[in-house]
Amino acid sequence: MSSDHYFSPAPGTELRTRTITVELGGAEREVTTANNVFSPGHIDGGTEVLIKYAPAPPATGDFLDLGCGWGPISLHLALASPDATVWAVDVNERALDLVRTNAAALGLTNIRAVQPADVPADIRFRTIWSNPPIRVGKDELHNLMTTWLPRLESEADAWLVVQRNLGSDSLQRWLEGELSDEYAVSREAISKGFRVLLVSRD
Repeated sequence: MSSDHYFSPAPGTELRTRTITVELGGAEREVTTANNVFSPGHIDGGTEVLIKYAPAPPATGDFLDLGCGWGPISLHLALASPDATVWAVDVNERALDLVRTNAAALGLTNIRAVQPADVPADIRFRTIWSNPPIRVGKDELHNLMTTWLPRLESEADAWLVVQRNLGSDSLQRWLEGELSDEYAVSREAISKGFRVLLVSRD
């Protein structure tokens, strides 16, 4: 059995692509997924909850999809805000290739699918959406949060979805204790065992 995970930088298994039909931007759309990426057979339940309960994104600005996988959140944001730039960030090169393939197939030119280090250091985000990779471990998850949440613009927000039994409540408490007073953390929705957390920056 392969030891590759969806958060492996370069999966060593042979690429096996598949086409699935999903609902994005209010319409059914065909997208390409593959083995060794997160949730290759469908839009993950947490991602569905996030898309349902988070408000419409701003019309413009730089957006971040942290841990983008094959791209459902990035595609949703790009379809909703064609004048924005969506940074689809993942360590998995296979996932990034799929995001590029899906963006091209849908005619989207406002997605930049890149490794974390390839996001220009001076960019600040109007919004961050993430179904974060909980299974990378608590230390790495916390590092992701402290790396990217401070890159929110003033008066901007981040929307995170985390499964309750994978630590959503403890993550919320940690964020409340770790982030400075210019941030507010709240639970905005509960659905299907998932929590949608809002991190707002003053």
